[in-house]
Amino acid sequence: MKYSLIVPVYNRPDEVAELLESLAALGRNDFEVIVVEDGSEQTCQDVCSSYAGRLDLHYHVKENSGPGQSRNYGAERAKGDYLIILDSDVVVPPGYLAAIDAELRRRPCDAFGGPDAAHPSFSPVQKAISYAMTSFFTTGGIRGGATKKALDRFFPRSFNMGVRRDCYLRLGGFSRMRFGEDIDFSYRIVEAGMSCRLFPEAWVWHKRRTDLRKFFRQVYNSGIARINLEKRHPGTMKLVHVLPAAFTVGVLLLAAVALAGLVLTIAGMAAAQNPGCNMSLVVACVGLLVMVAALSPLALYSLLILADSTLKNRSLRVGLLSVPAAFVQLGGYGLGFIQAWWRRCVRGKDEYHAFEKTFYK
Repeated sequence: MKYSLIVPVYNRPDEVAELLESLAALGRNDFEVIVVEDGSEQTCQDVCSSYAGRLDLHYHVKENSGPGQSRNYGAERAKGDYLIILDSDVVVPPGYLAAIDAELRRRPCDAFGGPDAAHPSFSPVQKAISYAMTSFFTTGGIRGGATKKALDRFFPRSFNMGVRRDCYLRLGGFSRMRFGEDIDFSYRIVEAGMSCRLFPEAWVWHKRRTDLRKFFRQVYNSGIARINLEKRHPGTMKLVHVLPAAFTVGVLLLAAVALAGLVLTIAGMAAAQNPGCNMSLVVACVGLLVMVAALSPLALYSLLILADSTLKNRSLRVGLLSVPAAFVQLGGYGLGFIQAWWRRCVRGKDEYHAFEKTFYK
């Protein structure tokens, strides 16, 4: 058997149904699907049972331990030459495995990964989130590395990752990191001298999060993971990884300046009501100018995101939603990064104790 597709699942039966339907539509018999239920309360057992005649599908249930350990659980039971790791919230296009076949024939490698895209059926919020995670203007596309220049220096993510089974087992699979475990695994692949490439045509539709609150939590955890990854793999942090934190600090400073300007404006206008306060209007005007000067960079950035996303998605609504999505993407990542930097680098806590209450409960 050539491929084993491993899918960890946690309380997402509807998403699994869409993924399995897309896999069944491939019309191939050279792959197996291993679904690992990671201690879910809402299981996908019935969904998997309904595909028993259409896919070589193996369904396993285990106690909750996070996606990394669930992937390892599936890998231990896999039979394919290549293990393909997919998130439960992806859908594969008809030519997915054919694209992988073509790349492996052209130039074999030990590990690979593919990019993601937004499906036309995704909700406007999902499309906005997808834009925020892949746009150059939010650093998402740069940090993801899924560009043609990164073909031979690519670190695949677990939503769409492939690796030779013998290489996977030799490395011991995913670590016990609660977040960022996929990048950690990719780093270990490269550090072990194994070849790893981007397969540009082996892309998937990736839903990511369905609302901005969940999206914030996701990128916040990614910011924390970035510091933990630097601790595990010194030298892997680049300037682009720091930019969201710088953006976050900048936004907070501009907001503070704008608030000060608002206070001056209100105070000046209130004083103008009293006779004899000749400087009150000047104070109000200065406050207004300060407020406009502070908010202008944020307004210009918002207009840039609005225009770019509207053109790319051909939807003004998606463009409008992309503005808060971009701020959530950068701000959430930046806040997580800053918190992890404070706890790990300044206070000197180890990975476990720095986030014991949130990551390891």
